[in-house]
Amino acid sequence: MTPDLSVQLGLRNESGLSLANPVMTASGTFGYGTEYRDLFDIQRLGAIICKGTTLKPREGNPQPRLVETASGVINSIGWQNIGVEALLREKAPVWAGWRVPVIVNIAGDTIDEYASVARRLEGKPGISGVEVNISCPNVKAGGAAFGVSPDCAAQVTAAVRKATTLPVIVKLTPNTGDITGVAAAVAAAGADAISLINSVRAMAIDVKTRRPSIGAISGGLSGPAIKPLALSLVYEVAGAVKIPVIGCGGITAASDALEFIMAGASAVQVGSATFANPRAAIDVLEGIERFMEKEGVKKLGEIIGAARR
Repeated sequence: MTPDLSVQLGLRNESGLSLANPVMTASGTFGYGTEYRDLFDIQRLGAIICKGTTLKPREGNPQPRLVETASGVINSIGWQNIGVEALLREKAPVWAGWRVPVIVNIAGDTIDEYASVARRLEGKPGISGVEVNISCPNVKAGGAAFGVSPDCAAQVTAAVRKATTLPVIVKLTPNTGDITGVAAAVAAAGADAISLINSVRAMAIDVKTRRPSIGAISGGLSGPAIKPLALSLVYEVAGAVKIPVIGCGGITAASDALEFIMAGASAVQVGSATFANPRAAIDVLEGIERFMEKEGVKKLGEIIGAARR
Protein backbone atom coordinates (compact mmCIF):
# COMPACT_ATOMS: atom_id res chain seq x y z
CA MET A 1 0.00 0.00 0.00
CA THR A 2 1.28 3.46 -0.92
CA PRO A 3 1.77 5.55 2.25
CA ASP A 4 -0.36 8.66 2.77
CA LEU A 5 1.96 11.68 2.81
CA SER A 6 -0.77 14.33 2.71
CA VAL A 7 -0.77 17.17 5.20
CA GLN A 8 -3.11 20.05 6.03
CA LEU A 9 -1.41 23.33 6.93
CA GLY A 10 -4.47 25.58 7.04
CA LEU A 11 -6.71 24.00 9.64
CA ARG A 12 -7.74 27.41 10.98
CA ASN A 13 -8.43 28.81 7.51
CA GLU A 14 -11.73 28.40 5.64
CA SER A 15 -10.02 27.68 2.31
CA GLY A 16 -7.41 25.45 3.95
CA LEU A 17 -3.98 24.58 2.59
CA SER A 18 -3.83 20.92 1.62
CA LEU A 19 -0.54 19.46 0.43
CA ALA A 20 -0.20 16.09 -1.27
CA ASN A 21 3.07 15.61 0.63
CA PRO A 22 5.20 17.57 3.14
CA VAL A 23 8.03 18.67 0.81
CA MET A 24 8.06 22.34 -0.10
CA THR A 25 10.69 24.55 -1.70
CA ALA A 26 12.12 27.43 0.32
CA SER A 27 11.69 30.98 -0.93
CA GLY A 28 14.63 32.51 -2.74
CA THR A 29 16.05 29.15 -3.78
CA PHE A 30 13.54 28.00 -6.40
CA GLY A 31 12.75 31.20 -8.28
CA TYR A 32 9.14 31.20 -9.41
CA GLY A 33 9.08 27.44 -10.04
CA THR A 34 9.06 27.94 -13.79
CA GLU A 35 12.86 27.74 -13.87
CA TYR A 36 12.81 24.10 -12.75
CA ARG A 37 9.80 22.62 -14.55
CA ASP A 38 11.96 21.16 -17.36
CA LEU A 39 14.34 19.46 -14.89
CA PHE A 40 11.78 17.28 -13.07
CA ASP A 41 8.05 17.01 -12.49
CA ILE A 42 7.56 19.92 -10.08
CA GLN A 43 3.88 18.99 -9.83
CA ARG A 44 4.90 16.14 -7.53
CA LEU A 45 6.03 18.55 -4.82
CA GLY A 46 3.87 19.41 -1.84
CA ALA A 47 4.11 23.15 -2.50
CA ILE A 48 6.32 25.78 -4.11
CA ILE A 49 7.18 28.99 -2.29
CA CYS A 50 8.31 31.64 -4.72
CA LYS A 51 11.06 34.17 -4.09
CA GLY A 52 10.37 37.13 -1.82
CA THR A 53 7.93 39.63 -3.33
CA THR A 54 7.62 43.31 -2.44
CA LEU A 55 5.17 46.07 -3.28
CA LYS A 56 7.48 47.60 -5.88
CA PRO A 57 10.26 45.95 -7.95
CA ARG A 58 13.67 45.88 -6.27
CA GLU A 59 17.14 45.68 -7.79
CA GLY A 60 18.64 44.08 -4.71
CA ASN A 61 21.97 44.46 -2.93
CA PRO A 62 25.37 45.19 -4.48
CA GLN A 63 27.49 42.34 -5.81
CA PRO A 64 28.87 39.96 -4.76
CA ARG A 65 25.74 38.52 -3.19
CA LEU A 66 26.73 34.92 -2.62
CA VAL A 67 29.77 33.28 -1.05
CA GLU A 68 30.39 29.65 -0.20
CA THR A 69 31.52 28.86 3.32
CA ALA A 70 32.14 25.73 5.37
CA SER A 71 29.08 23.47 4.95
CA GLY A 72 26.94 26.32 3.75
CA VAL A 73 26.51 29.52 1.80
CA ILE A 74 26.09 33.17 2.77
CA ASN A 75 23.73 35.23 0.65
CA SER A 76 22.63 38.84 0.62
CA ILE A 77 20.30 39.18 -2.35
CA GLY A 78 18.35 42.12 -0.97
CA TRP A 79 14.94 40.86 -2.12
CA GLN A 80 15.62 41.46 -5.81
CA ASN A 81 12.24 40.78 -7.42
CA ILE A 82 9.82 41.94 -10.09
CA GLY A 83 7.25 43.37 -7.67
CA VAL A 84 3.75 42.17 -6.89
CA GLU A 85 2.02 43.69 -9.92
CA ALA A 86 4.39 41.97 -12.39
CA LEU A 87 4.02 38.75 -10.43
CA LEU A 88 0.25 38.89 -10.82
CA ARG A 89 0.56 39.72 -14.49
CA GLU A 90 3.31 37.29 -15.51
CA LYS A 91 3.54 34.44 -12.97
CA ALA A 92 0.14 33.85 -11.37
CA PRO A 93 -1.60 32.95 -14.67
CA VAL A 94 1.01 30.20 -15.17
CA TRP A 95 0.59 28.89 -11.61
CA ALA A 96 -3.18 28.79 -12.07
CA GLY A 97 -2.67 25.86 -14.45
CA TRP A 98 -0.60 23.86 -11.97
CA ARG A 99 -1.89 21.34 -9.45
CA VAL A 100 0.96 22.05 -7.01
CA PRO A 101 0.04 24.92 -4.65
CA VAL A 102 2.15 28.07 -5.00
CA ILE A 103 2.68 30.24 -1.94
CA VAL A 104 3.98 33.79 -2.30
CA ASN A 105 6.67 34.90 0.14
CA ILE A 106 6.05 38.57 0.94
CA ALA A 107 8.35 41.23 2.35
CA GLY A 108 8.30 44.93 3.15
CA ASP A 109 9.94 47.78 5.01
CA THR A 110 6.77 48.76 6.86
CA ILE A 111 3.66 47.01 8.15
CA ASP A 112 1.57 48.87 5.58
CA GLU A 113 3.71 47.44 2.76
CA TYR A 114 3.15 43.87 3.97
CA ALA A 115 -0.59 44.46 4.12
CA SER A 116 -0.63 46.10 0.68
CA VAL A 117 1.13 43.14 -0.95
CA ALA A 118 -1.18 40.64 0.77
CA ARG A 119 -4.24 42.65 -0.28
CA ARG A 120 -3.17 42.56 -3.95
CA LEU A 121 -2.78 38.78 -3.82
CA GLU A 122 -6.23 38.20 -2.37
CA GLY A 123 -8.48 36.07 -4.54
CA LYS A 124 -6.04 35.79 -7.44
CA PRO A 125 -6.05 32.44 -9.31
CA GLY A 126 -2.81 30.53 -8.94
CA ILE A 127 -2.00 31.77 -5.44
CA SER A 128 -2.70 29.36 -2.58
CA GLY A 129 -1.27 31.30 0.35
CA VAL A 130 1.29 33.79 1.61
CA GLU A 131 4.46 33.31 3.62
CA VAL A 132 5.33 36.41 5.63
CA ASN A 133 9.05 37.09 5.87
CA ILE A 134 9.50 38.89 9.19
CA SER A 135 13.29 38.96 8.89
CA CYS A 136 12.88 42.24 6.99
CA PRO A 137 14.15 45.50 8.56
CA ASN A 138 11.46 47.73 10.03
CA VAL A 139 12.57 51.08 8.63
CA LYS A 140 10.17 52.98 10.90
CA ALA A 141 11.71 51.35 13.96
CA GLY A 142 15.38 51.95 13.30
CA GLY A 143 16.04 49.00 11.03
CA ALA A 144 15.58 46.12 13.48
CA ALA A 145 13.96 43.04 11.94
CA PHE A 146 10.23 42.67 12.59
CA GLY A 147 10.80 39.12 13.76
CA VAL A 148 13.06 39.87 16.73
CA SER A 149 10.17 41.23 18.81
CA PRO A 150 6.94 39.37 19.65
CA ASP A 151 5.02 42.65 19.52
CA CYS A 152 6.33 43.70 16.08
CA ALA A 153 5.88 40.20 14.70
CA ALA A 154 2.29 40.13 15.94
CA GLN A 155 1.55 43.52 14.39
CA VAL A 156 2.76 42.39 10.96
CA THR A 157 0.85 39.12 11.21
CA ALA A 158 -2.37 40.85 12.27
CA ALA A 159 -2.11 43.35 9.41
CA VAL A 160 -1.61 40.59 6.84
CA ARG A 161 -4.39 38.52 8.39
CA LYS A 162 -6.75 41.47 8.08
CA ALA A 163 -5.72 42.08 4.46
CA THR A 164 -6.33 38.58 3.11
CA THR A 165 -8.38 35.42 3.57
CA LEU A 166 -5.52 33.36 2.11
CA PRO A 167 -3.70 30.95 4.44
CA VAL A 168 -0.94 32.86 6.23
CA ILE A 169 2.40 31.27 7.06
CA VAL A 170 4.85 33.37 9.09
CA LYS A 171 8.56 32.64 8.61
CA LEU A 172 10.59 33.20 11.77
CA THR A 173 14.12 34.52 12.05
CA PRO A 174 16.57 32.69 14.34
CA ASN A 175 18.21 36.03 15.13
CA THR A 176 16.15 36.62 18.26
CA GLY A 177 16.49 35.63 21.87
CA ASP A 178 12.79 34.83 22.23
CA ILE A 179 11.73 32.59 19.37
CA THR A 180 8.97 30.85 21.33
CA GLY A 181 7.61 34.25 22.36
CA VAL A 182 7.59 35.37 18.72
CA ALA A 183 5.97 32.09 17.64
CA ALA A 184 3.23 32.36 20.25
CA ALA A 185 2.62 36.00 19.29
CA VAL A 186 2.14 35.33 15.58
CA ALA A 187 -0.06 32.32 16.32
CA ALA A 188 -2.27 34.49 18.52
CA ALA A 189 -2.33 37.20 15.83
CA GLY A 190 -3.85 34.88 13.24
CA ALA A 191 -1.09 32.88 11.55
CA ASP A 192 -2.26 29.56 10.13
CA ALA A 193 1.22 28.04 10.25
CA ILE A 194 4.81 28.93 11.13
CA SER A 195 7.95 28.19 9.12
CA LEU A 196 11.44 28.27 10.60
CA ILE A 197 14.18 29.01 10.38
CA ASN A 198 15.24 31.77 8.04
CA SER A 199 18.98 32.19 7.46
CA VAL A 200 21.37 33.04 10.29
CA ARG A 201 23.15 36.40 10.23
CA ALA A 202 26.74 35.86 9.12
CA MET A 203 29.70 37.26 7.19
CA ALA A 204 32.98 36.22 5.57
CA ILE A 205 36.17 38.15 4.78
CA ASP A 206 38.40 37.70 1.74
CA VAL A 207 41.91 37.66 3.21
CA LYS A 208 43.47 38.54 -0.16
CA THR A 209 41.49 41.74 -0.63
CA ARG A 210 41.08 42.26 3.14
CA ARG A 211 37.49 43.15 2.50
CA PRO A 212 34.10 41.54 3.33
CA SER A 213 33.27 38.83 0.79
CA ILE A 214 29.67 40.05 0.52
CA GLY A 215 28.91 43.40 -1.09
CA ALA A 216 26.46 44.28 1.69
CA ILE A 217 29.11 43.23 4.28
CA SER A 218 26.92 40.61 5.96
CA GLY A 219 24.19 38.24 4.86
CA GLY A 220 22.34 35.11 5.81
CA LEU A 221 23.98 31.72 6.36
CA SER A 222 22.08 28.69 5.09
CA GLY A 223 22.93 25.09 4.29
CA PRO A 224 23.99 22.05 6.35
CA ALA A 225 25.92 24.22 8.83
CA ILE A 226 22.68 25.54 10.35
CA LYS A 227 20.71 22.28 10.49
CA PRO A 228 21.37 21.42 14.16
CA LEU A 229 20.34 24.94 15.19
CA ALA A 230 17.25 24.85 13.00
CA LEU A 231 16.24 21.42 14.27
CA SER A 232 16.53 22.55 17.89
CA LEU A 233 14.39 25.64 17.29
CA VAL A 234 11.75 23.65 15.38
CA TYR A 235 11.56 21.21 18.28
CA GLU A 236 11.19 24.12 20.70
CA VAL A 237 8.53 25.97 18.71
CA ALA A 238 6.52 22.85 17.87
CA GLY A 239 6.08 22.34 21.60
CA ALA A 240 4.98 25.92 22.17
CA VAL A 241 2.24 26.45 19.55
CA LYS A 242 -0.87 24.61 18.41
CA ILE A 243 -0.63 25.52 14.72
CA PRO A 244 1.42 23.54 12.14
CA VAL A 245 5.17 24.11 12.01
CA ILE A 246 7.23 23.88 8.82
CA GLY A 247 10.91 23.01 9.29
CA CYS A 248 13.66 24.56 7.20
CA GLY A 249 17.44 24.81 7.45
CA GLY A 250 20.12 22.57 6.01
CA ILE A 251 17.89 19.87 4.56
CA THR A 252 19.81 18.06 1.82
CA ALA A 253 18.48 14.51 2.12
CA ALA A 254 15.40 12.61 3.26
CA SER A 255 17.07 11.77 6.57
CA ASP A 256 17.35 15.48 7.34
CA ALA A 257 13.69 16.05 6.51
CA LEU A 258 12.64 13.11 8.66
CA GLU A 259 14.49 14.57 11.63
CA PHE A 260 12.49 17.79 11.32
CA ILE A 261 9.24 15.86 10.97
CA MET A 262 10.02 13.76 14.03
CA ALA A 263 10.87 16.98 15.90
CA GLY A 264 7.32 18.15 15.28
CA ALA A 265 7.28 19.71 11.81
CA SER A 266 4.24 18.91 9.68
CA ALA A 267 6.15 19.85 6.51
CA VAL A 268 9.65 20.84 5.44
CA GLN A 269 11.28 23.27 3.03
CA VAL A 270 14.28 22.40 0.87
CA GLY A 271 16.39 25.46 0.15
CA SER A 272 20.11 25.86 -0.50
CA ALA A 273 20.51 22.19 -1.43
CA THR A 274 18.83 23.10 -4.73
CA PHE A 275 21.87 25.19 -5.73
CA ALA A 276 24.08 22.08 -5.79
CA ASN A 277 21.37 19.63 -6.84
CA PRO A 278 18.37 21.08 -8.72
CA ARG A 279 16.49 17.83 -7.98
CA ALA A 280 17.08 18.05 -4.22
CA ALA A 281 13.43 18.56 -3.28
CA ILE A 282 12.17 15.61 -5.33
CA ASP A 283 15.02 13.44 -4.03
CA VAL A 284 13.96 14.28 -0.47
CA LEU A 285 10.35 13.39 -1.27
CA GLU A 286 11.27 10.06 -2.81
CA GLY A 287 13.49 9.26 0.19
CA ILE A 288 10.64 9.95 2.62
CA GLU A 289 8.38 7.67 0.58
CA ARG A 290 10.95 4.87 0.69
CA PHE A 291 11.42 5.28 4.45
CA MET A 292 7.70 5.08 5.13
CA GLU A 293 7.28 2.02 2.92
CA LYS A 294 10.25 0.26 4.53
CA GLU A 295 9.16 1.11 8.08
CA GLY A 296 5.51 0.31 7.47
CA VAL A 297 4.38 3.86 8.21
CA LYS A 298 0.94 4.25 6.64
CA LYS A 299 0.35 7.95 7.33
CA LEU A 300 2.72 10.85 7.77
CA GLY A 301 0.95 11.82 10.98
CA GLU A 302 2.33 8.68 12.61
CA ILE A 303 5.84 10.14 12.66
CA ILE A 304 5.14 13.87 13.07
CA GLY A 305 6.54 14.71 16.51
CA ALA A 306 7.69 11.13 17.11
CA ALA A 307 10.81 12.40 18.93
CA ARG A 308 8.58 14.31 21.33
CA ARG A 309 6.66 11.33 22.63
